[in-house]
Amino acid sequence: MSATVTSTSPAQNPATTRTAMLGLGLGNTLEWYDWMLFGLVSAYIGPHFFPSHDPVASTLSALAVFAMGFAVRPLGGVLLGAVADRVGRRQIMILSVALMALTTLVIAVAPTYQQIGVWSGVILLVCRLVQGVSTGIEAPLSTAYAVEVSPPGREARAAGYISLFVNLGIVLASLVSFFTSLVLGAAAMQDWGWRVPFVIGAVIGLLVLYLRRALPETLHESERGETSVWRGVGRHWLGLVAMIFVVGAAQAYNYAWTVGLPNLARSTFKEDPTPVFAASTALGLVLLAGSPLVGWLADRFKLSRTFTVTRLLAVPAVFLMLLYSRPGLGGLFGVVLGGSIVLVLNMTLYNLVATSLMPKYCRATGVALGYGVAVAVFGGTASYLLIWLQSNALVWIFPVYVAALSLISVVLYLAARRTSGAFAGE
Repeated sequence: MSATVTSTSPAQNPATTRTAMLGLGLGNTLEWYDWMLFGLVSAYIGPHFFPSHDPVASTLSALAVFAMGFAVRPLGGVLLGAVADRVGRRQIMILSVALMALTTLVIAVAPTYQQIGVWSGVILLVCRLVQGVSTGIEAPLSTAYAVEVSPPGREARAAGYISLFVNLGIVLASLVSFFTSLVLGAAAMQDWGWRVPFVIGAVIGLLVLYLRRALPETLHESERGETSVWRGVGRHWLGLVAMIFVVGAAQAYNYAWTVGLPNLARSTFKEDPTPVFAASTALGLVLLAGSPLVGWLADRFKLSRTFTVTRLLAVPAVFLMLLYSRPGLGGLFGVVLGGSIVLVLNMTLYNLVATSLMPKYCRATGVALGYGVAVAVFGGTASYLLIWLQSNALVWIFPVYVAALSLISVVLYLAARRTSGAFAGE
């Protein structure tokens, strides 16, 4: 079957669209601020909740909890995505932000292992599982919503806009961690200062909840699925498989750069945390500035062509990480920033590509399922795998792994477009 293009929705009033996109975007900022913050401060959280004489072992324990949050994303995505396809988008997007804000506050005030023993780790794990459910629907549904609320022909720019807010959250997590470490010092940061960024995240959550109340509904009564939702996902099974690898390759690359390398620097190479946070912040700024530009390029030169070229560029780019094989801040900055350009190209487009592979009536369910499986299998394990391979002198395996995922994602994407068609962004 040849690829077909289906318009998602008519253009809305510009003022309504701007208001909707602001509330939508800031919700993504909160989600990714909270999510990335845990990864950035895992080296501090580990000794408080999983005590060990080996700092690498403590960090790996915290990163294992980080990965468990990814493991439940498919569950959250499927359950909440099916609801979003049946009753609408708005209420689910409010719920996802509320869950993230509440659990962030709990982490900020959670007692440590020294205070309540193993229950501290249980509390931390439960919070991460709830946050996994929240993020499992937030990321795929927000891009789908942005496409549905945007005029035809501007879908990639809408995805770039959402990616900008996602990267704003990542930058804020890095900036807040950097300034907290700078003001309090390494000792205080290790002791209690890591809690401060979580408190800030909880406060941001209250503002976002207020703003999201103004989101309009984009799924009309005639478009709401009944039993046809899962039948539609099954009909487009190749698109589902393709989006798992499209999302998975991007997320493996992303978490290696944003979480794996900073934790490798602090726990394995014993780098000073303040410049490490500075490197993470610089990476976030590149992602922040580049997202709108990539969206514009995809609208101008066609989504499928832009995606294919940028994904193939990831194959050589991921091997840059091999240059950071021993302590040295120069090497860290070089690798982080050197891989940032190709990273922003991939991170801006992957959710729009996933959205384009499912029709509107089953989009939330299908994209949430594909996204959740991808980040659980490939994204959530990336930072743990990178540090484990480094500790066993096998780090060269990681870029080979990501390169293979990238090539597979291109093949499956092109096959899915040819078989089922494209439903947005073309």
